[in-house]
Amino acid sequence: MVASSAPSVGAPVPPSALDPQVAARLSRDGAGLVAAVVQQHDTGDVLMVGWMDDEALARTLTSGRVTFWSRSRQEYWRKGDTSGHAQYVKSVSLDCDGDALLVQVDQVGAACHTGTRTCFEAGGPLPAVVGVRPDTTPSTGGAR
Repeated sequence: MVASSAPSVGAPVPPSALDPQVAARLSRDGAGLVAAVVQQHDTGDVLMVGWMDDEALARTLTSGRVTFWSRSRQEYWRKGDTSGHAQYVKSVSLDCDGDALLVQVDQVGAACHTGTRTCFEAGGPLPAVVGVRPDTTPSTGGAR
């Protein structure tokens, strides 16, 4: 694991190596974090969701490996350092609002701490009504 140098929630955020132009585009939550959706680059599978502050994002953008901020442990962690299930960065994109990142990776082994390929396998589906898009095909004539 990477040693923590982050402040506790509510404390001033220390300077990071994050490009100031990138930092200015981020819309952080009250704890200074943005959500990071992690996706397998070649299959499109959504593997997990983690959280990043400026420093975690800077480390991710400059190291080729994904670093998160652990809200429960209050420390940085680089995926795979203890499990061997590393995430190698292929691309990082920011959404239109600046409050979420899409991190495309080459995942080695399981992405979930439970040992499953994705955290969404481990969590499982919820009962939901399946929506159906209305037919938008133009009518070819005839009365309705």
